[in-house]
Amino acid sequence: MEEQVANVIVGGVVSWTMAFLMMRRSFPKRSFEFCNRMVSTLHSALAVILASLSVQDWMSPISPLASKPSPLQTRALAVSLSYLIYDFACGLTGGRVNVDNTIHHLVSITGISGGLVYQKCGSELVAALWITELSSPFLHMRELLKELGYRDTDLNLATDIAFAVIFSIARLVGGPYLLFKTLTSDNPFIIKVMALGLQLVSAFWFYKILRMVKYKLTKRTAS
Repeated sequence: MEEQVANVIVGGVVSWTMAFLMMRRSFPKRSFEFCNRMVSTLHSALAVILASLSVQDWMSPISPLASKPSPLQTRALAVSLSYLIYDFACGLTGGRVNVDNTIHHLVSITGISGGLVYQKCGSELVAALWITELSSPFLHMRELLKELGYRDTDLNLATDIAFAVIFSIARLVGGPYLLFKTLTSDNPFIIKVMALGLQLVSAFWFYKILRMVKYKLTKRTAS
């Protein structure tokens, strides 16, 4: 099993890198960031699908708690871990390093790696993956629209609002509940610390999103 997981992770890093290079070749006039966000959008959709398929019981989606990841959960986590490694390296290469995004990547990589190494917390990690990636397509779409020339349009504003609403509900309602379940279950200490760190990053991003929405609505009202 360990060798299979390692193969998925290594193969995934190579595949995401190849996808990025294909985007650069297909859209030579677009920026480094644009091409990377295209790959990120693909990952977010794939992550939500794989996470959804790996849920064992939708009546209780984070059960069983503190359990060994199932084969489907392991696949979902390994694929996303490979993407996070690629995206972290891509960010360093592209010069788009910032503190909160770096912390988010390191916390996510450490948390997923801990779950795969300890063979614990499968349901909680998949739920965290689902929660964190649910709003990601809208996050990337709002930036893609800006480069495509749709900045300050109704479409861009609608995307901003959709992102803010989905992010807020997922991370500020589902996130704290999942954090409580993770902290009160028999999970490794490192995973509990990473779960808390991820929720703190989400709270900080929520503050930034509120400022963004306020600015956009104020600007639209003034104009």
